[in-house]
Amino acid sequence: MILQALNDYYRRKMTDPDPTRRLPAFGFEDKEIPFVIELDSDGQLAAIKDTRSGEGKKKIGAKYLVPQGVKKTSGVAANLLWDTAEYGLGLDTKGKPERVAQQHAAFRARIEALPGEVRDDVGVRAVLTFLDADPLMQIAGLSCADELRETNPLVTFRLVGDADLVCQRPAIASVGSAGDPDAERATTTVCLVTGELTTPERLHSSIKGVWGAQTSGANIVSFNLDAFNSFGKSQGNNAPVGRPAAFAYTTALNHLLARGSRQRLQVGDASTVFWAQKPDPVEDVFADFFGEGDDPDARTEEIRALLDAVQSGRFDGARGDNAFYVLGLAPNAARIAVRFWHAGRLKGIAYRITSWFNELDIAHGPGEPEYPSLFRLLTAIAVQGKADNIPPRLGGEVMRSILDGSPFPATWMNAAVQRCRAEQRVTYLRAAAIKACLNRSICNHQSNATEKEFLPMLDPSNPNTAYRLGRLFAVLEKIQEEASPGINATIRDRYYGAASSTPVAVFTTLLRLKNAHLKKLATGRVVWFEKLLGEVLGAVDDFPKHLPLPDQGRFALGYYHQRQAFFTKNTDDQSKSTTEGN
Repeated sequence: MILQALNDYYRRKMTDPDPTRRLPAFGFEDKEIPFVIELDSDGQLAAIKDTRSGEGKKKIGAKYLVPQGVKKTSGVAANLLWDTAEYGLGLDTKGKPERVAQQHAAFRARIEALPGEVRDDVGVRAVLTFLDADPLMQIAGLSCADELRETNPLVTFRLVGDADLVCQRPAIASVGSAGDPDAERATTTVCLVTGELTTPERLHSSIKGVWGAQTSGANIVSFNLDAFNSFGKSQGNNAPVGRPAAFAYTTALNHLLARGSRQRLQVGDASTVFWAQKPDPVEDVFADFFGEGDDPDARTEEIRALLDAVQSGRFDGARGDNAFYVLGLAPNAARIAVRFWHAGRLKGIAYRITSWFNELDIAHGPGEPEYPSLFRLLTAIAVQGKADNIPPRLGGEVMRSILDGSPFPATWMNAAVQRCRAEQRVTYLRAAAIKACLNRSICNHQSNATEKEFLPMLDPSNPNTAYRLGRLFAVLEKIQEEASPGINATIRDRYYGAASSTPVAVFTTLLRLKNAHLKKLATGRVVWFEKLLGEVLGAVDDFPKHLPLPDQGRFALGYYHQRQAFFTKNTDDQSKSTTEGN
């Protein structure tokens, strides 16, 4: 189904009315080519044009529509009228003159294999004449010669005064990539993607842009060992995908993964792409729902617009029935692994994203983002807050849960709880993650069926023992802070880990120490704190010997909620107690 959806997306984009968004026709591809060799009609070198823009190592060549490149392996295989400087000019860049000679000969042979009427084209004749006249001698005196030798960039040809490249001339366009002399003459079979009788593609084009995969590209469909073959078939014939369909799905996927694409985002180790069956504005903003976004304010407005659209029913009807696809890809040596795949209706996905942000909603300070990105949520539970320390499969598992509404992976909440204990700190992002995991579990009846969902802010009516103990720990810490203003370390720095896991071993000591702290406070504050302690402990029958990880999460949430309430809530009782104390 993945290849079918990508094939359909290619068909849609191939007829896009906007030429800048249109995908190339069968047999062609868009390629960044840094240098264009300009020739006159007699094949004499006029200039080498540098098409790149940008600065330093970030220079990017202009994109051109060229005949589809051949599958590059360890052997020698040349593209038609465009390739690296080694192939196109015979320029030795790696100290392997014999291999470069073979590459350059293959480049020329590819052109000479074209039909006679194509070779008679003035542009093709000019290229062949140029290749006959020792290209290395002709470029030796140019300023770009050293850079060509150092970087081995892609090069192609164009006649002076022409807007199109030689490989874009009508004579070449009629041939496309059909001039490949190494193409296998396969028998006709049924394409697994389209169901049509067609010639299967033996080697599928590489997929580039997957984070962590080989820079030269990797494959989703490949059979490169005898153990993978069956019934005497080799390589792509084991899973026959017609050449048009293979071209369509690889072109579409490379387009989605391309640099600067608005339809991709990184989720942990999974390079994630998404698209709709029919054009929809969500395609351009979906990445901002989970990614950082270039403009935080614009991202916030986009999310608010989505939430408002769901509530007002703008995804009802035909728009909501539009299919939407999300594909997560992860590197696996020379292949690409499908980390997750979700196909659903746009209405359902919009509703799930709304639920996701509602589950993350929790009280926080003014400097924190209202809608945290998935990347920040994952780094918050990683050791040292580094993206490299995010558990490899966690991002994909969380994204899958967001899209299909299933419980979040236990490893996510466990990691958040463990980070809280290890660093003795419950942050906004960790608290949001814990709340989302607990509420999703409650909604899916994975925990006590009588348990109520956790609110974004402090819930004094919540009777859960672990939640109450977290609140109690926050109250005791607040008492200590007021009794010793400016204290460098509180009970949190010493006791949080033990209090959240083995309460009975800690709270008897903390409650005893609390009495000494209360003696330093004004009478009004003492009364207020005693009243608060009584309210918190009212639903606690006894201190448990041990709290399992889910309850440690409830403890962290209770602690966080109570701390936020101290900073954001100014009750009449607090004001009154302060006045009495003065």
